[in-house]
Amino acid sequence: MAKAKKEGYLSSKESRRISRENRKITNEYEKKRKRKNVPETEYLTEMRDPNNAVEFDNLHTYFFTDAGTVKSVDGVSFEVPIGKTVGVVGESGCGKSVTSLSLMQLLQRPQGQIVDGAIRLNMGDKAYDITKMPNEKMMGIRGNYVSMIFQEPMTALNPVFRIGDQVNEVIELHDGAGKSKEDIKARTIELLEMVGIANSEGVYKMYPHELSGGMRQRVMIAMALACNPRIIIADEPTTALDVTIQAQVLDLLRNLKDKINSSIMFITHDLGVIAEMADYVVVMYAGRVIEKGTAEEIFAHPAHPYTIGLMASKPVVGKQVDKLYSIPGKVPNPINMPNYCYFKDRCEMCVEKCDGAYPCEVSLSPTHKVSCYRYYDKKEEN
Repeated sequence: MAKAKKEGYLSSKESRRISRENRKITNEYEKKRKRKNVPETEYLTEMRDPNNAVEFDNLHTYFFTDAGTVKSVDGVSFEVPIGKTVGVVGESGCGKSVTSLSLMQLLQRPQGQIVDGAIRLNMGDKAYDITKMPNEKMMGIRGNYVSMIFQEPMTALNPVFRIGDQVNEVIELHDGAGKSKEDIKARTIELLEMVGIANSEGVYKMYPHELSGGMRQRVMIAMALACNPRIIIADEPTTALDVTIQAQVLDLLRNLKDKINSSIMFITHDLGVIAEMADYVVVMYAGRVIEKGTAEEIFAHPAHPYTIGLMASKPVVGKQVDKLYSIPGKVPNPINMPNYCYFKDRCEMCVEKCDGAYPCEVSLSPTHKVSCYRYYDKKEEN
């Protein structure tokens, strides 16, 4: 008698079938991305609000794996206003980094693809939809308009090239027109000094392994700011640093943002950092935005049970507890998401309506929005 298949188990035949289907889908997306001489009208768009630097509108980013389709970002919508810091918070795997990589078009391809939605980037006199831009045009966007500080500097920096050469390369590629080697070197040293590196001439000649974690992170920030970008994506830039260096890096980012009038999309799971840095907060869970608002609204009046759980799970100065609160249960399987609220199976505040479909977004104030059935009777649905 044949053994019953274990739940979640895929036969090799089924895996091959999924792989073939995925290749057909991803090949179509790749053809669009790799086109040459695409007219600008194909990706020109208009901002809903000209005061926003970037607008994510119903973004869907999927990964087509041999086990099935992972919906990493499943209908995300939020804005990053010009000159403001937006904190994106949530537990590991909620889609924070994939959202930012979608903006940079740095997804692991061909498996990772933007399948729906729009990312409107404000260029000043016009706006581009990043989801429709071909690869060759994105080269002019990365670094010049949108820049990223990666999570782990030791893996982002090339270990076999000196620091000076790596920063020089960024300037040569994006802002090197009409500049001599001496001009580029002078700009690199100026950037290293700007991020608080005292021995800039010495660090210019060093390799990444000769620097501490904090110094490497400063070099990454210098590279990100080389071309005065309009938007800086900081992907957990303080995770690997001790608290003293963490505070210095946050101060540095705040000061530099004001100096070059940029917007920051700050990705982290640290609520303390969000409270200190962000003007607006976006809370993500299982690939969706479940709550968003100003930092004051989110911290003073958290609405979604998940946000309330996050607040309860952080230590409070002066308050002694035997054990920190932890949200029960686990995140649903991203390949087989339920058709009801993704947080329902972990929620301790469920109401009768929670048995319905995924909840729509409800406005609690002009800036504070939440996706939860608990507020359906109090406010009109959007």
